[in-house]
Amino acid sequence: MSWETVIGLEVHTQLNTHTKIFSGASTEFGAEPNSQACAVDLAMPGTLPVLSEEALRKAIMFGLAIEAEISELSAFERKNYFYPDLPKGYQTTQLEKPIAVGGHVNIQLQDGSSKTIRIHHAHLEEDAGKSLHEDFHGMSGIDLNRAGTPLIEIVSEPDMRSAEEAVAFAKKLHGIVTSLGICDGLMAHGSMRFDVNVSVRRPGQALGTRTETKNLNSFRFMERAIEKEVARQIDLLEGGGKVIQETRLYDGDTDTARSMRSKEEANDYRYFPCPDLLPVQIDQAYIDVIRASLPELPDARRVRFIEQYQLSDYDAGILGEEADTARYFETAAEHCGDAKLAANWVMGELAAKLNAEERNIGDAPVTPKQLAALIERVRDNTISNKMARDVFEAMWQGEGEPDTIIEARGLKQVSDSDAIEAMVDEVIANSEKQVENYRQADEKKRPKMLGYFVGQIMKASKGQANPQQVNEILLKKLNELL
Repeated sequence: MSWETVIGLEVHTQLNTHTKIFSGASTEFGAEPNSQACAVDLAMPGTLPVLSEEALRKAIMFGLAIEAEISELSAFERKNYFYPDLPKGYQTTQLEKPIAVGGHVNIQLQDGSSKTIRIHHAHLEEDAGKSLHEDFHGMSGIDLNRAGTPLIEIVSEPDMRSAEEAVAFAKKLHGIVTSLGICDGLMAHGSMRFDVNVSVRRPGQALGTRTETKNLNSFRFMERAIEKEVARQIDLLEGGGKVIQETRLYDGDTDTARSMRSKEEANDYRYFPCPDLLPVQIDQAYIDVIRASLPELPDARRVRFIEQYQLSDYDAGILGEEADTARYFETAAEHCGDAKLAANWVMGELAAKLNAEERNIGDAPVTPKQLAALIERVRDNTISNKMARDVFEAMWQGEGEPDTIIEARGLKQVSDSDAIEAMVDEVIANSEKQVENYRQADEKKRPKMLGYFVGQIMKASKGQANPQQVNEILLKKLNELL
C-alpha cells in the first residue's frame, strides 16, 4: 500500500517597516551587530512597548489579500522560553486572538492543475535576535539587531501532499507579500523563513506523527528537506519503527538533516497575556480604507496578462506571480513590441541565469530595456536566435549594449537571398552522394535528411546565414532535382 504525505507550513514574514514593532529602533539590514537594539527591544526596566501602526496596517493588508477575516479585537501574549538570542526571555506574539483568521491561497502546479490551500490564521509577533556561529572559535556570537523586527507568522492547514505543492504555496505567498509591498522577499536576508511540518500516513488513515524542519530560507532547500524527511519517515515506519515528534534542521550546503530537539507544544512555552499592551480594536472603516488601497495581486495580474498580452494561462501565471518579474516582463514587452517573445526570454534564458546564480531578478545584469533591444535584433533578422543567446551571455557578463556586441563580434546575420542561394548551390554541388540519397528517399524520410545540408551551409556562413531563408531556399533547390 502506498504512503500519503501531509504537509503544513508556518511562514515567518518580516514586515518592511522602518521601525520595530514595539519601538522606534531601525530595522535596516546589514548594520553593525547590536547597533540597532534599543532598551525597549531588550525589555529593560522602565520601558513600555508601543505597537507600530505601520506593522498593524501591513498585517491587515495581508489578511485582506488572502480573504481572511480581520479580527475586530486582537491581543498580544508573552511566549516564554529561554534562548540566547531572545533578550527578554519571552517573545511578544499573538495566540488566542490573532489579527487574521482563515483565508486561502490558490496554487498552480506543473501539470496545469490548481489547488486551494487553506490558511488557519496569520498573527503579528516580534522577531528574535540571531546567533552567529562562524569565526568565534567554538563559541557563538549574538546579534540583537533583528530583535523586535515585526513579523507576521502565516500558518497553513495541512493541505499539501507533496514537496511540489509546498514550494508552489511558498512561492505564491512570496508573490503576494512582495506584490503588496509589505515584505522585500529577500530570503537570503531572512525576510521569509519557512518551518515545514511533515508526516506520512496510509491513505484514508488518521494523520501520522509530524516533525517540524525549521528555518528554511530557499525554495530549493525546502523541496530537498521535504523529500528527505518523507523518505526518512517511510523507511522508519516500514522498518517497524516509530516517528518521534521533534524539531529538525536541514543544512542545504551539505544536503543533510538532523534532529534538533523534541517538539514543544504550546503549553510548554507558558503563554501569558501581555500586561503592557492593550487589546487592539479595529473598526470596519479602517479595514475598508486599507482594502481600497490594495495593489494588483498575482491572481488578478495573471488574468490581465492573459487578456492584455494573449499569453497562455501557464505563462501568465509564471510571469505574474512576482511583482518584480511582472514589471521586468512588461517593460521588456513594451519596448520590443512582442509580448510572446519577451515572455519566452524572461522565462527562458533570463530565468535560467538567475536560477543558476541564485539571483533575484532585481539584481539581473541585463535590464529589461536591454533585453528588449536584443529581441528587436532577432525580430528584424539582424541576428538569429542562436546568435542572440551568445549576445545575451555577453550582456550578462557586462560587455555592453546588444548593438555594440553584435558589431564588435561581427555577428550580423546574412539575410541576402543571393548570397544564401550561392552557398546552397555550392553545398549541393559538393554533396552528390547525399543529394542522390535524398532523391531516392521517400517523402517521410526526406525532412530528416535536410539536417546535413543545413549544417554544411551554416558552417560555410560561419553560423550567420538566416536559418529560415536557408531552409526555404535549400528545400526549393533540392525539390527541383527530384
